[in-house]
Amino acid sequence: MTSAKLPEQCETMIEVRAGVDQVDRELVTLLVRRFGYMDAAARIKPDREAVRDEARKAEVLDNVARAAAAAGLEPDRLRAVWNELVEQSIAYEFDRWDRERA
Repeated sequence: MTSAKLPEQCETMIEVRAGVDQVDRELVTLLVRRFGYMDAAARIKPDREAVRDEARKAEVLDNVARAAAAAGLEPDRLRAVWNELVEQSIAYEFDRWDRERA
């Protein structure tokens, strides 16, 4: 696999799209790992009620907002993206929790 140009090196939309596609592939790899932690959480948590942890969700969203701001991105935009990611992670974990105990 060839490495895409960095954003500041792109001169054509073909190069931009190649970079976006590469980042998307990398994000999928990271999300596979993240969801692996949801598998572990589903295996470890003793009660189904423990799957949804609003305090932890708030902590994750706050962490992301701080990291986004430090990186020069809009915290609210990334908070919205992560809110959906966390909600999908919770739904996934509920499914895994139920399957573990079926």
